[in-house]
Amino acid sequence: MSGGVDSSVAAWLLRQQGHDVVGLFMRHGQNAPPSPPAPLPKGEGTRYSAPLPQAGEGSCRKQGCCTAADAADAQRVAAMLDIPFYAVNFEQEFARIVDYFVREYTAGRTPNPCIVCNTWLKFGRLFDYADSVGAEYVATGHYARLIAAEKGESPRPTFGRCPPERPEGCCAQMGTIPFFRPLEGGEIALCRGRDESKDQSYVLFGIERRLLSRLMFPVGEYRKEEIRRMAERLGLRVAAKRDSQEICFVPDQDHARFIRERRGELDTSGEIVTTDGAVVGHHDGFERYTIGQRKGLRLAFGEPRYVVRIEAASRRVVIGTHEELARTELYAAEANWQVEGLGFRVQGSADLPSPACGRGAGGEGGREQIHDALTLALSQGERGPLDALPSPRSPLLSPFRCEVKIRYRSRAAAATVEPLADGRFRVRFDEPCYGVAPGQAAVVYDGDRVLGGGWIESS
Repeated sequence: MSGGVDSSVAAWLLRQQGHDVVGLFMRHGQNAPPSPPAPLPKGEGTRYSAPLPQAGEGSCRKQGCCTAADAADAQRVAAMLDIPFYAVNFEQEFARIVDYFVREYTAGRTPNPCIVCNTWLKFGRLFDYADSVGAEYVATGHYARLIAAEKGESPRPTFGRCPPERPEGCCAQMGTIPFFRPLEGGEIALCRGRDESKDQSYVLFGIERRLLSRLMFPVGEYRKEEIRRMAERLGLRVAAKRDSQEICFVPDQDHARFIRERRGELDTSGEIVTTDGAVVGHHDGFERYTIGQRKGLRLAFGEPRYVVRIEAASRRVVIGTHEELARTELYAAEANWQVEGLGFRVQGSADLPSPACGRGAGGEGGREQIHDALTLALSQGERGPLDALPSPRSPLLSPFRCEVKIRYRSRAAAATVEPLADGRFRVRFDEPCYGVAPGQAAVVYDGDRVLGGGWIESS
């Protein structure tokens, strides 16, 4: 529970479905020391609140997803719904995400900390807690869907068009798969949310396929306005709360300042050059720029110029025309496939065990036993190691037709994907794609279904 309208209504929907719900708030602990929860009160109908981060010196109350104000909102909703609520300290794990964020920018790449947070924490560490108390599911307020189909069915008519200006049957001639296979019996597909304008499936590609059967996205079948209306009818004060548009650990969105404060003595200033090498200006840090950026260049030309490349070694920011920004292919690494046969992840120390007790929403043990176990686990600091993600790899398979998104807000583009060795894959776009940025994710779709994705290396 982040304190926003989506996770709040998700908790209510789960209660309406008869689930025994426990609310968890992930706090990054940047401005408040960790403190274990007090003992859980006994008795049916009681409510419990763990210590919350305090707003004070150095803290920010702007809308994000992990602030003291957000924690207070989540706590109030939990009280209204009569569900227990715990603020879980993830300070150490958030520190790793901050390090990743700074490291990527200072390497000339554009990071996506939300995807990393989802993979490492929301759908990584939270399963540790779920397993420690015998909870069967982890649920969030993401706008995505999980669809289980009978054998031969598909979440939506699959994408299988041949590239434009190619003869009919070209896919067969090229050795590509024109239509991706349907779901096997009982298989679960990660799919786009019903509300396309709010769909968050892009940031969920890193979830391990084996965990899909233990996930719930209650709001994924609704449109945003429907969720707000539900919150209004329930009397939730978060009904009109603004959606988070910020990185939670950079609430003022001044990424450059945040990175400068943490990069030490590293000098990232340098020249701004054109694609033919002409020096046209200087910058005070290439972390201020991303591929495709137009605003903020502070240079006058006869036509718009865009950042087309960042050269970290020479500290150069290369700018060019819109045509020079175009890319027809990219290479991605660390692939995570959601479809059996495309690839697999090597088992490693970060793999999470199956539910310890196998108790479901109404299973043996019930609410009181789950609460007692969670209180004990939190008070004793049981977290388990947060190791590196398992090393992914893919077998060498034939290319296949699909659609690929290169940024959260971009449209999926028709493409052919070729799985490569060592967890890499190549994307060939049917039409030029603009703004392909190393460090962002390339997420592969078949209609509504997420087939997988990886991190863009080069284009």
